Amino acid sequence: SLGLYGSIIFISACTAVGPNYVRPQTDEAKDYREAPALNESTLKGVELKEDWWLAFNDEKLNELMVEIENSNYTFQTSKAKLEQAMAAASIARSEQYPAVDAGGTNDFGVLASWEVDLWGRIKRNIEASNADIQAGTADLAAVKLSLQAQLAQNYFLLRIQDAEIGLLQDTISSYDKSLEIARNQYAAGIVDRVIVEQSIAQLNATQAQLYTARITRSKLEHSVATLIGKRPADFSIDVEPFNMKLPNIPVVLPSELLQRRPDIAVAERKMAASSARIGVAEASTYPSLNLSVGLSVRKVLIGGEKLFAPLYAGGKLKAVNKKAIAEYEMTVANYRQTILDAFREVEDNLVTLRILKKASTSQKIAVESSRKVVDIIKNQYQAGIVTYQSIIIAQATALTDERSELAILSDQLASSVLLIKAMGGGWEPSVLESAKLIQ
Repeated sequence: SLGLYGSIIFISACTAVGPNYVRPQTDEAKDYREAPALNESTLKGVELKEDWWLAFNDEKLNELMVEIENSNYTFQTSKAKLEQAMAAASIARSEQYPAVDAGGTNDFGVLASWEVDLWGRIKRNIEASNADIQAGTADLAAVKLSLQAQLAQNYFLLRIQDAEIGLLQDTISSYDKSLEIARNQYAAGIVDRVIVEQSIAQLNATQAQLYTARITRSKLEHSVATLIGKRPADFSIDVEPFNMKLPNIPVVLPSELLQRRPDIAVAERKMAASSARIGVAEASTYPSLNLSVGLSVRKVLIGGEKLFAPLYAGGKLKAVNKKAIAEYEMTVANYRQTILDAFREVEDNLVTLRILKKASTSQKIAVESSRKVVDIIKNQYQAGIVTYQSIIIAQATALTDERSELAILSDQLASSVLLIKAMGGGWEPSVLESAKLIQ
């Protein structure tokens, strides 16, 4: 009978039921709506690098970024998931070979048994497992990029708070002196009591804003500590002068975006794995052949073959196949949605940066003008032209304008980071080709 089954094996050796995976077609965008002037020539030689944060030229940020891979527990969790996928692939691969056991017979001989892969179940399972490894590899990169972006955003927000705290402290010092002047003038009968009360209100309101800014800074410092795997109590960032400049961020072409984002690669590889598992499910509806051969302790050759043909399982086999197909359709929908989200994220941050650049220019002019207004009104007050209340109003306006300028810079930094993340950072899809696949 082995000769008969040998012929079956020969006929079916290259048979693998189920669909051969082909990546679904998607609509290809030629331009971004918010950056229509992009073309091949203007972007020639421009590329994002894996250490993209170096473009911001901040030594402390560079130092913190190293800790993401070393100490972040979310990253370590994803790394462990990748190792699980690799182990699962090794298990799938082992099904290609005989399992050798001792004690397989009544007299404790040695018996080797294996499943003949008539319909490619094992082959498809290995195919799915390898796609899982590549998905896990890309997912690890996506998690790392997301964590890096979170770290950069929190760090920049913290530095903005440092600048705001410095601004509020300087303003409070100025208001304190103004209050002293108001009290002296009130004592001399030059101004009404209302001027003193307005100065007190202005000073204390600004002090309250300072306390709020300090709370925000502390929370951001705690967030940074958590991202690099440290307890907030064991971590601090010293206040430093804020000289951050926005880098010139290269924009990848829409045609390249699908290859540059690790999350899209994750979605695509999950499709490939689900496609292969349709074959695994379909193979389970066909007959299976198991062979065994061994040697008893009496040196008697033993062995045989078993052919199993599923006849009835209460609709289970058909349901398993339908489930596999539905899971594949789900991954296709997820892949297409991930692509749409990718383009949306790029467009969102392109328009944000473009408009914020104009807003920043306008706000700088507003700050310069409001500072000049304060100086002019102080001179007018000394000349007796205006009341002290005019100074209070002008100072409040100047502070609001300066804080708005910092808020715009904060949004610019955040959107710069998000745009880099939306374009995949410096991730290279070639890493999937070198992933540790199982043959």
